[in-house]
Amino acid sequence: MNLRPARPEDAVAIAVIHRQAMRVSLSFLPELHTADEDLWFVREKLMVENEVWVAEADGQVAGYIAFHPGWIEHLFVHPDHQGRGMGLALLAKALEDGSERRLWTFQQNSRARAFYEARGFVPEEFTDGHGNAEKTPDVRYVRAAM
Repeated sequence: MNLRPARPEDAVAIAVIHRQAMRVSLSFLPELHTADEDLWFVREKLMVENEVWVAEADGQVAGYIAFHPGWIEHLFVHPDHQGRGMGLALLAKALEDGSERRLWTFQQNSRARAFYEARGFVPEEFTDGHGNAEKTPDVRYVRAAM
């Protein structure tokens, strides 16, 4: 596995990973966007507004993390590469400055919740989903500065 900063040409791979991970790991969510809309979001928003790092396996992008001061916005690993330490390595990259970080995940996503809680994140707020596009109950986590 190799970690590196994302490059503009990684946008397609990032959008595919996002879409695949959402369909497999978060299959309980409604599908709100097309593949083209996902790619637009990655190129025009995610990669513009965040520091984005990718994890490569065998020279191919297999996971990514997007973060900015105070927040982790996305952490997704392609389903074929989950459970191999890639998410942990990406999360460590986002946390290496030791500052406080927050993130949202869905209450129903027990795997992600256990992953974050095992790494020092604690629930800060539970919602009924009224504030997210999916209208699905979520939880905001915080990890204190280290």
